[in-house]
Amino acid sequence: MSEPVTPEAIEHLIDEVSAFYTERILAARRAGTLDPERLKVLKESLAACAADRQALQDASEEEVAEIAARYAARVKELREE
Repeated sequence: MSEPVTPEAIEHLIDEVSAFYTERILAARRAGTLDPERLKVLKESLAACAADRQALQDASEEEVAEIAARYAARVKELREE
C-alpha cells in the first residue's frame, strides 16, 4: 500500500501542470501562432487546474487520491513531450 500524498505535494503537481499550460499560451501569443482551438483547450485546461486546486480544500481522501493520480500522470506525460 502506498503512502498518502501530502496536500503540498499535490499542489506542487498542479502548479507544475498550470505552469506548462501558461507557458504554452504565452509562447503561442509571442510567436503569433495562435490557433483558436488550441488556445481554447489550453485555457480550459488551465481553468481545470485552478478548479482542482480549489476542490482539494474540501475533498475526501478518495477524491484527493484521484486528483493526485491524475496530476502525477499528467506531469509524467508533459515531461515526456
